[in-house]
Order: sequence, then structure tokens, then C-alpha cells
Amino acid sequence: MKKTKNKQKIILVTGGAGFIGSHLIERLVADSANRVISLDNYFTGKKANHIKGAEYRRGHTKDIEKHISETPDIIYHLGEYSRTAVSIEEPNVVFDMNTIGTIAVLEFWRKNKCKLVYAGSSTKFADKRADGIEGRDLSPYTWSKASNTELVANYGKWYELPHATVYFSNVYGPRENSGRYGTVIEIFKEQYLTGIPRTVRLPGTQKRIYTHVTDTINALLLIGEKGVGDGYNIASDEKHTTQEVAELFGGEMEMLPARKTSRPDSTLDLTLIKKLGWKAKHSLKEYIKEIKNPSTSSG
Repeated sequence: MKKTKNKQKIILVTGGAGFIGSHLIERLVADSANRVISLDNYFTGKKANHIKGAEYRRGHTKDIEKHISETPDIIYHLGEYSRTAVSIEEPNVVFDMNTIGTIAVLEFWRKNKCKLVYAGSSTKFADKRADGIEGRDLSPYTWSKASNTELVANYGKWYELPHATVYFSNVYGPRENSGRYGTVIEIFKEQYLTGIPRTVRLPGTQKRIYTHVTDTINALLLIGEKGVGDGYNIASDEKHTTQEVAELFGGEMEMLPARKTSRPDSTLDLTLIKKLGWKAKHSLKEYIKEIKNPSTSSG
């Protein structure tokens, strides 16, 4: 009896030309059973992040139906605005991408009845500040992301759709962005390499969990395969204050005024992701050590 060939799985990654999206695509295309499509508006995505073997389409998620005629087996929705502090200055940009864009993605999901993996923001778990402000209410970004996690859960209930919601934790690694939409590790890295002081926002004691992009992708793939529902926090066991991270790089520090969106700390429950057998294997200290001493890098 002749064996029938397995159908190629169609995987859609929004934000596929971005930092985390490009690492996810790199892993997905390594499996020839996958046909991988990226939809990115290149707000922070780059052509330099394109991975051979994937299909790239330029467009806003609010126009997803115009750009994606295929029926995906799974959607990884990573393509949203993702900076807390800067979002205070441009709420219109945030809501365009994170509200209008994401509602279009959810409608596309509803019509295609595939699985959705949504990347929420761990800022919603930040401890309440002394002034009573909670993580979700810090900025247009944090509010939009927290609201979207609720909408994803409701779409799942209303339309009986498979989904999983993940929460990233200060992801670092190759291809990070710096500048206006940059991450603290990449900003410190560039400051270190160019010999200028590390700029630390007061008070400097604010704690963050830092997770390597490879560990993050390992978790995403597991969740894509086995994850069900909300609550998948992807976080290492490493927690550092901003000042401690600057000290790991060494050299001078320049203390800058605190931001309106500053938050003290957060505690993340890793029960669900650990049940899938995931554990972080990379260390921020080792990553910084390799930046400072490239000859010690294991590749």
C-alpha cells in the first residue's frame, strides 16, 4: 500500500523579521515539514533578520486577510508594539498595532480555526507601586497587552478555538534592537563597546528577570506543540537590578531620572512551562562575559 506524504504544516509568524520572530523562524524552517510565512510591517523588524527558507510579506496586521490567503495550522502572533516607556509618547501608534492590528489577527484566527500562540507582556504581573498603579496600567503598551490577553482568552471560549498565551521576560541575545526601541542589554552592550557610560534609570534597584532568546524559542516551540490556555511565563531563574546589570558590564555609570513607567519588581509563576519540561539553560552573566571576552565564546 502506497504511503501518503504528510501535508506540510503552514506556520504564520507575525513580526517574523523582528528579534524574537527571526529566531523562531530560524528554528521552524529547520524542519522541512514546515512552510513558514512572516507578516511584518518593519516598524522594528529588519530585512537583515530574514531567514533563508521562509516567505516574507510586508504589511500591517490590520490587513492580514489581504496579505495571507493561506490557511495556517498555527499562528505565532509576535508582531506588536513592544516598549513600555516610549509608548507614553505615542499611544496612537500603540493602539494601531496592538489593538486594531491584533483584533484583525483574532478575526483571521476565528475564520481559519487554527491554533494561536499569543505573546503577552509580563509587565502585567509587575508588583503594585507605592502610588497604587499596577503593571497593566503603567502605559498604553502595558494596558493594550494585558487587554489583549483577556480578549484572546475570550475568543478561545466564545469560538472554541485552540490557543496558548505566553509571557516573555526581558529577552536578550543576538539581533536585539538598540536605540529608541532598544532593550536594556543591547543598549548597555553598545555603550560598553563604544566606551560610553552605562545609562541607568533611577533608582537602579528595579529588578528584572532576563531570559536568553534561545531558551525563549525552546519554550515557544513546546507551547506551540503542547500549550493550552493562558499563563505560560517564559522566564529564567536570574533576577538582577538594573544597576547590577550595568556593573556586570563594568566601567562608568550615569544615573538618569526615573521614568514615569518605572516598576519595582515582578514575580512570575513558572508552573505551566515547567510542566512541559522546559528549563532555562543560558546565563546573563555568561552572555555578558562573552561580550567582554569574545575569545571565550563557545559560539
